[in-house]
Amino acid sequence: MQRIFIVVVLILYVGLLGAQDSWSTLSMVTFKTEFDTSYGMEVKIPSLSPVVKAMEGKMIEVKGYIIPLTGKKEQSHFMLSKLPQNMCFFCGKAGPETAMQVFMKDGIKVPYSDDKIKLSGILRINENSVDNLMYTLEQAVIIE
Repeated sequence: MQRIFIVVVLILYVGLLGAQDSWSTLSMVTFKTEFDTSYGMEVKIPSLSPVVKAMEGKMIEVKGYIIPLTGKKEQSHFMLSKLPQNMCFFCGKAGPETAMQVFMKDGIKVPYSDDKIKLSGILRINENSVDNLMYTLEQAVIIE
């Protein structure tokens, strides 16, 4: 009975996430360091909370800054960071839970901007491959 209650609460909580920014929830992750023989170095392996795992495949809204992948031009595939580019996790100022790759719906191209944007899309979670980001937003559309 207690498990059913917890599952219901998680479902309700995740349902509410579509109406608010999701970075605070996406940050509910811890990391353990393991040696990766294929890279010959230590890598961080994420351990996601059940609340984050419940977001897999759900529509979410998220605000962030465009981190361009191919120069500061229009792109339909880019990174979105919770923090401005000079503070993103590539610069050592934050963790990988503060960024996601974005694929815009119907290949719509978004012009580069230094301003924060708000997107809606389907969240995909990667817990296994250190070659890719943890979070991907698919079928994304700009809300503001």
